[in-house]
Amino acid sequence: MIVQGQEELQKDWVKSNIFVSFVGKTLTIAELEARKLRHDPTDLVVRAVQPLLWLLVFGEVFTRIRAIPTGNIPYIDFMAPGILAQSVLFISIFYGIAIIWERDLGIVHKFLVSPTPRISLVFGKALSASIRGLSQALIIYIFSLILGVKMNGNPLAIAGVILIVIISAVLFSTFSLVIACIVKTRERFMGIGQLLTMPMFFASNAIYPVAMMPGWLQIVARANPLSYEVDALRALMLANFTPTYPLILDFGVITITAAGLVILGGMLYPRVAR
Repeated sequence: MIVQGQEELQKDWVKSNIFVSFVGKTLTIAELEARKLRHDPTDLVVRAVQPLLWLLVFGEVFTRIRAIPTGNIPYIDFMAPGILAQSVLFISIFYGIAIIWERDLGIVHKFLVSPTPRISLVFGKALSASIRGLSQALIIYIFSLILGVKMNGNPLAIAGVILIVIISAVLFSTFSLVIACIVKTRERFMGIGQLLTMPMFFASNAIYPVAMMPGWLQIVARANPLSYEVDALRALMLANFTPTYPLILDFGVITITAAGLVILGGMLYPRVAR
């Protein structure tokens, strides 16, 4: 019995050590990727221009046109979480092109011969995309307050927004990485990225309710993880908004999708070097 107990303790210690090593290597990769922002911090400011224009131009204009049924909230309130989701999508979906650059520079080959697990490589790179996403969230929060959007100031709600942004950045950046592993060239990647980004954005509830869409597009929107991200962001960011889906469903869909893409990305990552 004593020997058996010692063996179980040893197994638990090995499992714990593997987990700690995995987390450590993942965070190291994330920190390595995030360090690139020090060389070009203006990238964050430049990327903030587009969502601010959407809020300032489209939000202010369509708030005065009550053609879009947003319930009892102004259109700009309805739109603000959708623009945050759009910003995270646009930042993350082209993240995979960096993998192609790294392959051309020989960096991918160095990663592949290291003892770092493939999933750690993929997950770490995906987490670094969330840093850019969080910076966008801060800018959009500040600008939304300036425009009079009724925001939810509950600390738990803000923590939920941060978590949603992180998970969503992981989801879309890993999706981008999967595409990069398949197409392998910058030209084809950019073409496919542009082909997918706008349909994914417009086939969601980011700028208008799903109920306004034709039947076939509603089916697409309900299969689109961006719709669940937007729904969760509206529920957490806005002071008076009733989400379309239960919040646990929104979290569940994007979390499970992100986890599946990280695993798939880990499996496909070695293909980049071929």
